[in-house]
Amino acid sequence: MTQIFDLSGKVAIVTGANTGIGQAIALSLAAAGADIAAVGRTPAEETVAQVHALGRRAEIISADLSSIEPVQRVVDETIEKLGRLDILVNNAGIIRRADSVDFTEEDWDAVIDTNLKVLFFLCQAAGRHMIAQGSGKIVNIASLLSFQGGIRVPSYTASKSGAAGLTKLLANEWAARGVNVNAIAPGYIATNNTAALQADETRNRQIQERIPAGRWGEASDIGGAAVFLASRAADYIHGHVLAVDGGWLAR
Repeated sequence: MTQIFDLSGKVAIVTGANTGIGQAIALSLAAAGADIAAVGRTPAEETVAQVHALGRRAEIISADLSSIEPVQRVVDETIEKLGRLDILVNNAGIIRRADSVDFTEEDWDAVIDTNLKVLFFLCQAAGRHMIAQGSGKIVNIASLLSFQGGIRVPSYTASKSGAAGLTKLLANEWAARGVNVNAIAPGYIATNNTAALQADETRNRQIQERIPAGRWGEASDIGGAAVFLASRAADYIHGHVLAVDGGWLAR
């Protein structure tokens, strides 16, 4: 049964792989047998070292994903260095917070460009290659705000709603061409990005009381979901947004 989750011989691009959820996804994919192209502005040296310790190949691909300028190079460099491309995980993202009445165009554009525009064009560049080879798995990282509105994060909510919509659109276009496009919507995950929330005693308690599982998620919880969606076990899953949230949306 474990062979259905085996990623041996596969090559995965993971954006934002230097820390947090991106790092956990890269390490989970590597533990399942995949080689990793760790893409981002900050070199993912620690991630690459841990992938090597798992006996898998890994390459750092430096790219500022605030614009689409490096997108095609990321795909080309991955194939050049690692020989192929089978999996794309669009994890890199940013967030800006302010009341909607005060939100600036600069903050709107920065978040939309990184979280939605670059996500689409990376899907496009990887998708062209995957369609040509007749197979591939794309996993976009959405959010609970793909389902809910949130507060004080208008561009983030718009971008993550858009990521969920694009996931479905691309699945409609590419499912019959051998490419699976799905997304993961993480809930409250204990990472550096949520350290302030975890440290706020009142907010931390409120969050945990709302989560049926009664705890924050671990980054590895997202890694396991990514392995599933990247594996043969998910061959008949297309256009799905998988909430990994401890039951948050069910409450």
